[in-house]
Amino acid sequence: MPGQQHTDIGTFFIAGINYKKSDVTIRGQYAINNEQYSNLLSLASQFGITQFFVLSTCNRTEIYGFADNAESLCQLLCTQTQGSLDNFIAMSYIKKGRKAIEHLFEVAAGLDSQILGDYEIIGQIKQAFKFSKQYNFIGAYLERLVNGVLQSSKTIKNTTGLSGGTVSVSFAAIQYIKEHVSSLEGKKILLLGTGKIGRNTCKNLVDYLDTKNITLINRTENKAAELATELGLQYAPLQDLAKHVAEAAIILVATNSAEPVILKEHVINGSDKLIIDLSIPYNVEVAAQNLPNVTLINVDELSKIKDATLQKREAEVPKAKIIIEEHINEFLSWHQMRKNVPVLKAVKVKLEQMNSCNLFINTFYSTTSTLPSVNYTEEKIQKVINGMALKMRSQNQRGCNYIEAINEYIA
Repeated sequence: MPGQQHTDIGTFFIAGINYKKSDVTIRGQYAINNEQYSNLLSLASQFGITQFFVLSTCNRTEIYGFADNAESLCQLLCTQTQGSLDNFIAMSYIKKGRKAIEHLFEVAAGLDSQILGDYEIIGQIKQAFKFSKQYNFIGAYLERLVNGVLQSSKTIKNTTGLSGGTVSVSFAAIQYIKEHVSSLEGKKILLLGTGKIGRNTCKNLVDYLDTKNITLINRTENKAAELATELGLQYAPLQDLAKHVAEAAIILVATNSAEPVILKEHVINGSDKLIIDLSIPYNVEVAAQNLPNVTLINVDELSKIKDATLQKREAEVPKAKIIIEEHINEFLSWHQMRKNVPVLKAVKVKLEQMNSCNLFINTFYSTTSTLPSVNYTEEKIQKVINGMALKMRSQNQRGCNYIEAINEYIA
């Protein structure tokens, strides 16, 4: 059943592809939208997977979960991808146990981001985790792990300069416009998609380009309307897309559609257009990308932007890794305790049984006129169990701990 408990970190895997070994076109073949994610949750039990979540962003597609082997996770993921399982395995990185845990911590901190320290990833992790949890595919171990990851990321954000300054994919888009568009006077800007990245991009447009000649279009119109009202911009319904594409000089695409939303017919024979596509897969039709009046920029090109802020971030990496190590050790300590819980429960039951045994009572309380109270007995048993737990955390001597606990109780 979904949510089944796992006690062996050795069965925790991550399998994924990212910008390091695959370009934006390839990554687009393995991107997972919400509908595909729902399908994965429906199919997971067929692959023997009860705890997992999928992180799909412009830079990566990764599946994290407990399984008998990593191939099961890969097979499940690729039931919903355009790309084949064989190609995914050939390009993927697979980690297990502590290595998989370290990878998740580093991803959440922005250490593995295409733009170092990009903090937008943490919102995407939260969303992916929440999606699986709604369907009961997050058990105690995975929940504890992700909570530790979020705490670590927050500490890094608040106590280091790893995410300092204003460098992210959405901000890099604004930097590109500033560097390559001489003047925005009279130029209309169209933003498609008002999700997390779309919202950040929109706010950066307003803050750093000093323009409000911006129109927002979103599949769910009221979300575009809310953001437009908040920032004093315009919005339009999706059915008016062609009209606004034709009028715009700069178009930013931050949608998660499985199919292109900007088509060749929208831009052919039109005015010159700069299109910045922040989507994976591409949401601009290939035929439109190749038109002479269209300049297309994607996330891989944006990530090449370097500045002084990134240099400062690189100096903060060692501090971030120390924080990550502390949180990983804390999780592994908790994990070790959880592994000992069945033994501790069994010893507690045995001590309670001993205390109600007539032979034990006659032997150890024969010299007293009254038996100890129930509260005294319970407190003594719990004290023994707490001491046993501490010993097992530092050095698990297996059966010796059991014998010591009994000796301590009857002493």
